[in-house]
Amino acid sequence: MPLFNDPSMLIFVAFGIIGVALVAVVAFFLMDRIAPVVSGLLGGASPMSVIDSGLHRVMPRRRQDDEEERDDLDDAAAALLSILPGASVVVDASDEVVRASPAAYALGVVIDDAVADGRVLDEIHRIRESGGRCQFNITTTTPWQYEHAFDDLDTNARERRRSRSVTRPNWLKVTVGRIDDRFVVVLLEDLSEAIRFAQVRDSFITNVSEQLLKPTQALATLADSLEQGDADREQVVRDARLVRSTCGHLNRMVSDLLLLIKAQEPITPSAANVITVMDQVRAAVASVRAGAGARGIRIDVTGDDALAVHGDAEQIRTALVKMLDNAVAYSPDGSAVTVTVGESKDGGQAVIRVIDRGCGIAQNEQTRVFERFYRGTNQNERTRDGIGLGLAIVKHVALTHHGSASVWSRLHQGSTFVLSLPLAG
Repeated sequence: MPLFNDPSMLIFVAFGIIGVALVAVVAFFLMDRIAPVVSGLLGGASPMSVIDSGLHRVMPRRRQDDEEERDDLDDAAAALLSILPGASVVVDASDEVVRASPAAYALGVVIDDAVADGRVLDEIHRIRESGGRCQFNITTTTPWQYEHAFDDLDTNARERRRSRSVTRPNWLKVTVGRIDDRFVVVLLEDLSEAIRFAQVRDSFITNVSEQLLKPTQALATLADSLEQGDADREQVVRDARLVRSTCGHLNRMVSDLLLLIKAQEPITPSAANVITVMDQVRAAVASVRAGAGARGIRIDVTGDDALAVHGDAEQIRTALVKMLDNAVAYSPDGSAVTVTVGESKDGGQAVIRVIDRGCGIAQNEQTRVFERFYRGTNQNERTRDGIGLGLAIVKHVALTHHGSASVWSRLHQGSTFVLSLPLAG
């Protein structure tokens, strides 16, 4: 073992891998800083300017019959509201919304021309009576019909999106003030992107720091063994294996980070990127079959060979591998994983289902399993050292291909992960 005889080379290689990890860290943060357009692909509300320009066709129409009687804001107040950044809502003495920015609907504050958030309504009542103004923060959820405002929202598409399990909250700073004896104004500042970035940043720093500590600690242990000189060869071999294992884990983390960054590049359908779904499924199954077979896990595949989608074959194959890896890791030895490929009920999507018979996922965790770095409570000896990026990659591949990712699961009954992609026309 020449590597054991040259500890400086072993340490050099290990720190080289750590250096690559740090490069991935920089790339990750640059991606979040310079690609705000990605936020629109992640299922959250877009920046206010984008929402205001794109949601008019899906915003509920206000009643017009008595609008002139109710809406008599003076010209100065109306002009001021029109140039304020963010979203605004004007409520009259009977709590009816007389004016609202499209973003107020998209952020879930106004529904059907009424203020939908209880805290906001309480503060409106208080300010109307006492005057002055107040500021506070609330969290809302984007109504399902606004999640993809720029898509063609036919009935079937709306129902598909309503049933998705991936949702993202909106964090809002709210200012409530009285215009006059009749009208109260509510100003909304969307802080979601900043908060999401801070959450991802904190999780990222914590996880990467932990992953970087493991190989450095293993290297220190190996260095101690080699420094002593009289350490037996078996001890050196054990320490070297630990270094190799931790560096391999770090390698996988770097690889997943790079995949995650790549999976956020939007896919534009064209004649040049039509791929057959079953080809990608079979390739993904082939890459995990050996590992599954070592534990006696059978992988059964059925599907329609004619289904084709627009997309990046490597990205879709990677997403499928992550789904299969996940299913195999959580399945008991000697069980089976089933993969099915078929059309959606409306015939517009290719639906890929990966079904396992593992431990299942608690209901309160299912909306989080696609988050970056999220680690559920149902870990086992095969999954406890995971990074938490696999299903995040699946979600981002789905969204950049204009599709969706979802999960059905019950404890002790297994899980079904679904990747839906629009069929090529």
